[in-house]
Amino acid sequence: MNSTQIKSRIENANALDFGIIFNQSIELFKKVWVQGLVTLLLNMVLAIPVIMIVYIPLLFLGFANALTIDNSYDSYDSTGVGVVFGFVFFIVYIFLIVAMSAIGLGLKAAFYRICKFKDLEQMGKEDYFYFFKKPYLGKTIKLGAAFTGIALLATLLCFIPIIYAVVPLSFIVVVYAFNPDLSISEIIKLGFDLGNKKWLISFGLMFVSGFLAMMVGFLMCGFGIYVTSSFGQLPSYFIYKDVVGFDEEDDQMRRIEQLSTF
Repeated sequence: MNSTQIKSRIENANALDFGIIFNQSIELFKKVWVQGLVTLLLNMVLAIPVIMIVYIPLLFLGFANALTIDNSYDSYDSTGVGVVFGFVFFIVYIFLIVAMSAIGLGLKAAFYRICKFKDLEQMGKEDYFYFFKKPYLGKTIKLGAAFTGIALLATLLCFIPIIYAVVPLSFIVVVYAFNPDLSISEIIKLGFDLGNKKWLISFGLMFVSGFLAMMVGFLMCGFGIYVTSSFGQLPSYFIYKDVVGFDEEDDQMRRIEQLSTF
């Protein structure tokens, strides 16, 4: 399915039912809560080496900067070292955000693929690292950088834009999960097209499901929030399914590819 076909389906989409999608999300959550928990734990585990790679050099650089300032009598040189350290810290911090975004995006996209297998009762390998393999690794990183840039820009424009952007950003991941061969610009544009078309019901479902997941998680002694957190991601899957749907021929080819990939 190309971007023109997807855009046409979005523009001609019928009205969605809040209750039906919510109930479908509950039923699917019963099937994929384990996979959602695994996705979250993998995200946390993969984040640890990234944080260490970033912060250990910064720690040594900070010590070196402190020693240089203590042993230097030239305030101009000290200021220069401080500026360089600040610039390096800023660059490394941006790298950290992009890396974390790419990891989260790739794992979440893989989770949506697994959701599709469980929902449609299809055979397929539960490959959590599907989007970190050679064909899609570069695109996952670039899309993670674009995702971060859009989120930061919306945040800098005060509070209201980020509330609006959270819906299209969630659909960017879903569009990428089921159409990884599209270009980055097409994926982003389609995510915003779908988000704009179904913004109100999407935001409502995301808010209600996210709130319920948080409340139930807290009632499960706090740790349960790790189990229930994936529930808030499921309405986006069903909205995409109802609006765009899946191309069976492309889906069959991808399942064969996935089963043959080790």
